[in-house]
Amino acid sequence: MALFPTPPWFALPWFVLWVLGALLTRARLRDLPSLPEAGAADPIPPVTVCIPARNEEAGLGPALDAWLAQDLPGLRILVVDDGSTDGTPRVLAAREARDPVRLRGLRCDQLPPGWLGKNHALHLATGQPEALASPWLVLADADGVPAPDLLRRCFAFLREHPADLLTLLPGLETETLAERVFLPAANLGFLWLLPLRRIPEPGNPFHCGVGAFMLLRREAYDRAGGHEAAPMAAIDDMGLAERVKAAGGVNRVALGGKDLRLRMYGGLGDILRGLRKNLVAWPWAFRLSPLFFLGALAVPLGPLILAAGGHGWAGLLLWLLGPTLMGEAHQRYTGKAMDPAWMLWPLQGPILAAAVAWALYDRLRGVNHWRGREIPLAGRGG
Repeated sequence: MALFPTPPWFALPWFVLWVLGALLTRARLRDLPSLPEAGAADPIPPVTVCIPARNEEAGLGPALDAWLAQDLPGLRILVVDDGSTDGTPRVLAAREARDPVRLRGLRCDQLPPGWLGKNHALHLATGQPEALASPWLVLADADGVPAPDLLRRCFAFLREHPADLLTLLPGLETETLAERVFLPAANLGFLWLLPLRRIPEPGNPFHCGVGAFMLLRREAYDRAGGHEAAPMAAIDDMGLAERVKAAGGVNRVALGGKDLRLRMYGGLGDILRGLRKNLVAWPWAFRLSPLFFLGALAVPLGPLILAAGGHGWAGLLLWLLGPTLMGEAHQRYTGKAMDPAWMLWPLQGPILAAAVAWALYDRLRGVNHWRGREIPLAGRGG
């Protein structure tokens, strides 16, 4: 028996939403280019990889091993240890001892006022002699694992599609149940927001930067003001992409997928902490946060709402449609098989709603909280 009987048309908006989602997913995946193959003899300019690391003991070792496996004579790697309190310094020192020519670590124990940690770490890295002398920079996360030929394939892509900033969408590794339920859907939502055909257009405001991997010309980074132009930007990657485009640069997006693997979060707690930092970082997102909270509950719980309204068959069908949309994008990104955990996709709603509430609480207190640091958002010197 229905808890609150509703008319037959009540189910229609939910299916319209999912049909539009399916069409948008297909369109976005069709417009998402893959990296071409690259020849070993193709000329590659010098590149400096800049990696910020704070408490990255688990992921930094495999990431550095993969970067050091890149067969590029002009490759240099700079890692800024941003006041880590775990085993990150030990992991970094061990890799640096193996290859002191290509890898150098820096330690920053004191974060200056008016800076977020990651932004300051990248500012330090890009100001080092290796980075200043390099025509190309890579800004990368400390736990992203590239394929051995990733940079060669990126430059092969740029030869066909010139750009000042190329960012890659990584293939997300998911291990715990919370990661398997939430991250494929989050990936899909991010893909929906990307008008991929419009991003490279000069003068078009659409832009994209993904912190896992951003390959950009040194000249374009300087024209955009580097990280010093927005030291308190919580979503630093998108902000940098926006500034590169505003300064006349060309921004492109391609699929990293299996060639760039990343375990973004290590379980439910990490997911909530990551969303806490980013969800309402933009002023417009802060203003719309009550709508985000309600939508986070209403959309994923659509099957239950339909069933409670007397449309059990419609609720069941809608529940089954969820994994098809998540799976199409996630399989393209990772090449992995369907995951039965995707059937639990309505649980995304409470996770996202809790994160919105937590992020809103921080913004109302005027702070940014990440990896044990709580930084006032009043700006430089605040």
